[in-house]
Amino acid sequence: MMTDPAPEPQPTPRSQRTALLVIGVVGVLVLGFAIGVLARFPFDDSGPAAPGEDSVDVGFAQDMSVHHSQAVEMSAAVLSSEDGHVRSLAYDILTTQQHQLGQMQAWLTLWGQPPLPTGAGFMEWMADDSGSHAHGGVQGAAPAADGALDRMPGMASSDEMAQLRQATGPEQDVLFLQLMLRHHEGGLPMMEYGAQHASESVVRSLAQTMVDTQESESVLMRDMLAARGAEPLPMN
Repeated sequence: MMTDPAPEPQPTPRSQRTALLVIGVVGVLVLGFAIGVLARFPFDDSGPAAPGEDSVDVGFAQDMSVHHSQAVEMSAAVLSSEDGHVRSLAYDILTTQQHQLGQMQAWLTLWGQPPLPTGAGFMEWMADDSGSHAHGGVQGAAPAADGALDRMPGMASSDEMAQLRQATGPEQDVLFLQLMLRHHEGGLPMMEYGAQHASESVVRSLAQTMVDTQESESVLMRDMLAARGAEPLPMN
């Protein structure tokens, strides 16, 4: 007697949410790239030359791409948090910064520049009040020996990222808030400098948007930490 074939396993709600999230993140990145292309499309060859490799615009786009990439990675680690407030914040940060990352990578492509920094350190495009580089004493810091990009202000170390991925429950929620708050505040000088000194209006506009958004999120994360009886981390 023939038997009916076993029914195929149905996707769980969690797996469906994960799949939809992946599709959404990819869509956000593609959309950001498209917007970046359209915002700087060279309709007129007689227009101003593209920013050079030593410009504020290129340095900002490259270094902030590195900074944003880690924020996206941190946010993805807590998207399954049982805390709805943490989960919502992580989703907002992930989608917003992935979109902005797409815009910055589009500009770098159009300008014929590498997608990531190629020099010995970070933030060398920022000048102090005297006009020299190494603003704030953090420029020129090279990646750590293990390849971790943990020398830029606010960046989490490899060990901290591993701790975040391995933590669970409220412990993970608090660690995420601490790391992301430090991450936001560490990147603020770059955003402010880009908003003031970039030559391209679209770069200045995006940098100012980052300042406004991340300052607001920083206030929120400080409140969320206080509500959970936790303190912010000192700047690294």
